[in-house]
Amino acid sequence: MKYKYQIITLGSDVKQKQEILNQINIEIENLDLPEGFVKVIQASSIETEYIGNQPAFALYFGDVNGDFKDLNVTQNLLKDGTMILPIFYDEFNSEIPSILSNQNAIQYKKSEVNRIANIVLEAFELLRSTRKVFISYRRAESTSTAIQLYEAMEAKNFDVFLDTHSIQKGEPFQDELWHRMTDCDVIVLLNTPGFLESHWCKEEFAEAGAKQIGIVQLVWPNHKIKEIESSSQISYPIQLTEDNFVDKVIDHKAKLILPFLEKVIQEVESVRARNLAARQDNLITEFRNIAMKYNRIVTVQPEKFLTEDLPNGEHIIYVPTIGVPQSSSCQSAEIKKELMGYKDVSIRLIYDDLRIRDKWLKHLEWLNDNFKKDIKTLKKQDFESWLQKV
Repeated sequence: MKYKYQIITLGSDVKQKQEILNQINIEIENLDLPEGFVKVIQASSIETEYIGNQPAFALYFGDVNGDFKDLNVTQNLLKDGTMILPIFYDEFNSEIPSILSNQNAIQYKKSEVNRIANIVLEAFELLRSTRKVFISYRRAESTSTAIQLYEAMEAKNFDVFLDTHSIQKGEPFQDELWHRMTDCDVIVLLNTPGFLESHWCKEEFAEAGAKQIGIVQLVWPNHKIKEIESSSQISYPIQLTEDNFVDKVIDHKAKLILPFLEKVIQEVESVRARNLAARQDNLITEFRNIAMKYNRIVTVQPEKFLTEDLPNGEHIIYVPTIGVPQSSSCQSAEIKKELMGYKDVSIRLIYDDLRIRDKWLKHLEWLNDNFKKDIKTLKKQDFESWLQKV
């Protein structure tokens, strides 16, 4: 591949560096990206290996003794506008050099390795920068656990939907709920004994299946529901025991013990990349199948987008977009345009419009009519009519 995503490693040569790079490789495999998609560059090799016009992200590994390395390289990357993530262990001020004092840092913990890997992928526009989670539960059985999860994940910078906390006054409740579900990355489902007895819980579960959204399923002690495990295409069940709850109390006021709560959040972070990749693949497959039906030659690129070369010499790039297209989707599209080296090119952000609220669909159509001509959105229900055009 001529076009590489570059990860630059700076600072101390610590064991944590390889752990994080290994996790990045795992997430790249989960996204089904080609081998060699990302190039790791050591600070000592930056003059010979670094390419300035290709995406780059740097990780600066701090030093517990304040022995800071690669300061000149770090300074040059900052001047170039390269994003640098400082990683410290106990104390930011003593372990990270002053030239990075204004950068948002992250403290290394085993539980944060997935998150660090995903921050890198987000910077390359390979994952959405918003980390959207939807909590599905039955109020009569698990309200306290749901609120506990909501607060814990919000603290970890997830954008969490919980019906009692996330719908503004005056909004149509059910429309907003379906909209937020379709725009989420992962569903955390609290599988309590009476979950499927609730009409709305059953509806939420069916909706997740229709949208092919991954589910992290917390199965209450001594309770299993075969229908959930068999119906969802991407379901990751975690069987709970009494020991997972504070004081082993299991009722609507029950809360999870903190170590187990941390484990759940790690699983949500891990599932996120796999689920987004699966939904992206499904969107690509459906679009390509319709294109073949009308003899449109659409090519799937290794970086998970599609291209079409028209007889008149124009080019179209189709970028699969999960959830509601945002401004960050346009930034990702610009990267694809640069990657292909096209000059005369238009871009279509293709997305599944099922359950997206009408006001958003109308807004996206308005943007199509009034803003940048070379980047527009194309919803799933219009794939056929668009591809029928000669």
